Amino acid sequence: MTHSPDADTHGGITPIEFRQTLGRFASGVTIITAQDGDERRGMTASAFVSVSLTPPLILVSVDKRAHMHGLLGQEDVTHFGVNILGANQRHLSDHFAGRPGPEESVPWFMHERVPLIGGTIAQLVCRKEQVIPAGDHTLYLGFVEYSRYTDDDPLLYFRGQYHELG
Repeated sequence: MTHSPDADTHGGITPIEFRQTLGRFASGVTIITAQDGDERRGMTASAFVSVSLTPPLILVSVDKRAHMHGLLGQEDVTHFGVNILGANQRHLSDHFAGRPGPEESVPWFMHERVPLIGGTIAQLVCRKEQVIPAGDHTLYLGFVEYSRYTDDDPLLYFRGQYHELG
């Protein structure tokens, strides 16, 4: 399918068709984290991408309806974390996506006042560089100040379901 006659008033394809089409792109699963006063907050996100090696830049896309959108939009929130989930961490993805299930104990730890999640296959601490409005989302460009990683397998998301390598 390439173009729908039911496209919305902006032209192009419908939101449902767009979601179905992009669901064919396998992606990793991340939890975006930030400090909210005394509280640590997180949000599941698959819309994460590397932008530049020099300087080290990443981009995360956040729905304007998400609590994390309001938090990252605050001027005093200058940093955020990106936690890349491992194959055995579906429960954390579900927890931070607000899906019902047993209450999870999140293995939080702090790195220079930025909350991160222990046991993930990689963590980044990013300084918020740019905030870019983009339709019903906002793009947050982050300058990577810290990273840590393992060689464990990632959790993948494809056609609306979790998958593992191999």
